[in-house]
Amino acid sequence: MKSSKSIRDCLKESLSSSEDVLLKKLHTKKKTIEALYIKTISDEKVFHQKLIIPFYEIEDPVHFLDYLKSHPAIKPFDSQEAAQEELLRGMTILFYMEEVYLLDTKADRNNSVLDTTVETTIQGPQSGFSESLPTNLGLIRQRYPEPSLQIESTTVGKLSKTKVMIVHDSKLADPDTLSRIKDFLSQVDVQMFETGEQLLDLIKKSNRALVPVMLVTERPDRVVVNLAAGKIILLVSGSPFAVVLPTVLKDFMSSMEDIYQTFWVTKFLQLLRYIGFFTSLILPGLYVAVTSYNPELFRVQLAISIAGSRTGVPYPSFIEVTIMLIMMEMLTEASIRLPKAIGPTATTVGGLILGQAATEAGLVSNIMIIITSAVAISNFVVPINAFSFTLRILKYVVLAFATIFGLVGVVVGFMMIVAYMVKLDSFGTPFLTLVQSKPNKE
Repeated sequence: MKSSKSIRDCLKESLSSSEDVLLKKLHTKKKTIEALYIKTISDEKVFHQKLIIPFYEIEDPVHFLDYLKSHPAIKPFDSQEAAQEELLRGMTILFYMEEVYLLDTKADRNNSVLDTTVETTIQGPQSGFSESLPTNLGLIRQRYPEPSLQIESTTVGKLSKTKVMIVHDSKLADPDTLSRIKDFLSQVDVQMFETGEQLLDLIKKSNRALVPVMLVTERPDRVVVNLAAGKIILLVSGSPFAVVLPTVLKDFMSSMEDIYQTFWVTKFLQLLRYIGFFTSLILPGLYVAVTSYNPELFRVQLAISIAGSRTGVPYPSFIEVTIMLIMMEMLTEASIRLPKAIGPTATTVGGLILGQAATEAGLVSNIMIIITSAVAISNFVVPINAFSFTLRILKYVVLAFATIFGLVGVVVGFMMIVAYMVKLDSFGTPFLTLVQSKPNKE
């Protein structure tokens, strides 16, 4: 084994003499200790309390060595590679009497609990996850005080080596599903892994999935509810979001508001979401199919009204629908990208002016403005953003089939989407299942 001096020199040299890498030397008449740490990611208060004060209070060198061996925040040296990795994460390496120890001085600067900004509810808890992994685990432990709650860790990312915690209830989680998730994480090939949302893109690249098969949430209450249902949770260091696996369609259409409202209010809200889902998916294609192929389905008064509103429109209905939907998508993206101070105002005014001007210019019909607004509102009824974005794309599939085949195309396009969802599975659980089966354990 290398001497402590050679280990110190190798570690110091490997960091290329960075300005924030410090080698501090403490000494008294009887003993000397050297500490190597990176000040930008280390907590110097912990360093002062757990090393400097005891070093000068304990005079006997042997007694101080016993202190280093027995302190819970200090662990023995394992290997130079492991020590270097721990140093880059905020640990302090101690060199004392030809011995090498590691002192936990990691600075946790993102441990404040954040408010929910994406999945808001009127009632219920308003706190979300933070960017600190220990804080997030504490929030889950606080809400789920069960001895069967198991936490395992792994790392993802060749360069970032991001810590990922796998949280599950050993009594309720399916062992096969847990094994599939671990295999998936071990096969993730990415340089920098920053947040759980990257898994959505990584799993799509592996099977070209359009529909997300994992749910990303910022709410601790949603996480513990899914833990009690036998789901498995992934927490990523530095991310205020958790990943819930496996995920089915019912999960994407559920809001935490459902368990905080009365029974009939909950059922009504769930019905509204599914109505919004089908409206956003089918309405644009249905409009094109009926106006271009089967206007006889309307009552005479409605058919005449629609035909009258489209009198000055110079192109077919499918071009009219496509133009308005694309403009609505642009307004939605603009509302996300613009600064919060002007985003809502700019997009609201822009939408009103655009719709009014397009109607007066004869580029689109009045009924088209109504349909575009209804589709946009229906799309935002879906509580989970990842699925809402998917729905924004799927409606164009139905629209394309309706443009070519009319009402038959609407039915065929919808059935193809259903068949595609039937084919999907989330780590062994069918995407369209209603109830996830729990493992039988004796």
